[in-house]
Amino acid sequence: MWLNSGIKALIDYLAAHVITCLVPAFFIAGAVSVFVSQASVLKYFGAQAKKYVAYSVASVSGTVLAVCSCTVLPLFAGIHKRGAGLGPAIAFLYSGPAINILAIVYTARLLGWQLGLGRAIGAILFSVVIGLIMAGIFRKEEKIKEEEMKQAVIEGGKESGKLIVYFGILVSILIFATAKIDLWLKIITVVNLILMLGIVLNTWFEKYEILDWFSETYRFVKMIFPILLVGVFIAGMLKTIIPQQFVAKWVGGNSLSANFIASIVGAFMYFATLTEVPILKAFLELGMGKGPALALLLAGPALSLPSMIVLIRIMGGKKTSIYCTLVVIMATITGIVFGKL
Repeated sequence: MWLNSGIKALIDYLAAHVITCLVPAFFIAGAVSVFVSQASVLKYFGAQAKKYVAYSVASVSGTVLAVCSCTVLPLFAGIHKRGAGLGPAIAFLYSGPAINILAIVYTARLLGWQLGLGRAIGAILFSVVIGLIMAGIFRKEEKIKEEEMKQAVIEGGKESGKLIVYFGILVSILIFATAKIDLWLKIITVVNLILMLGIVLNTWFEKYEILDWFSETYRFVKMIFPILLVGVFIAGMLKTIIPQQFVAKWVGGNSLSANFIASIVGAFMYFATLTEVPILKAFLELGMGKGPALALLLAGPALSLPSMIVLIRIMGGKKTSIYCTLVVIMATITGIVFGKL
């Protein structure tokens, strides 16, 4: 039964998310790595950038991206590779799947405006606080990275106007591919955007630049995708081990243990974009407290077992474990506070 559940989760994931979510995300990550100059990344996300600018941009960057905890990984890896400071990069990693407009609106409509507002405020504050803590803990490593970036040759990148159009099309493909709209409208829109992308590439880009883009995209796919599939398979098996009835039983009320358990469950379970909302509605109907509900909402979209496995490969086990711990602690505290309002 566990094996069948894992296989089913893997098939569902491949069918629902690879083409619409991960493929565009991998191409965006490859584009960031190849075409965005280190100077641009360092200007907004680097150690020398003003903190209020870096964290403000990072904490709201996910508002237009309907990405899940796994789809955001190649985007995080892309900006981190180009020299983004650990703090702002972590803020983006958390906020990407947690703060997108579609998720906030859907949460407010289905679960009530209180949870929708709590999710929006909590996600923005979380991303900044966790990013600042991570930057503080690893400040020595960040200093070394900063010096390396100063000594590196900072290339100018491609002309900004052309890059804005190019990235605008890529991000639009990701947005419309994941949008909850009529299927034929989605297909027509995405096909037209791909045709526009082809025209832009043919007009403004050299052949070697396109090949470099494909090569870097493939590098991200090799690094992330196989491990991601293993993680999704394991998470699928866990669903049979931890039934909904068990979760609902232990997350009623607003105790410390209820909020902590909700945060842990949210951190390890995989939630595709927006799927956490109807699942949480079912939990609430089974008696889940509103505090633990917010705790799960804040931990769930930002983390999952598959994303943890991939993050270990991207930034190491120590940083990943501290990041995951901070998410769980922050979600637990916020849940308790919210539950008392």
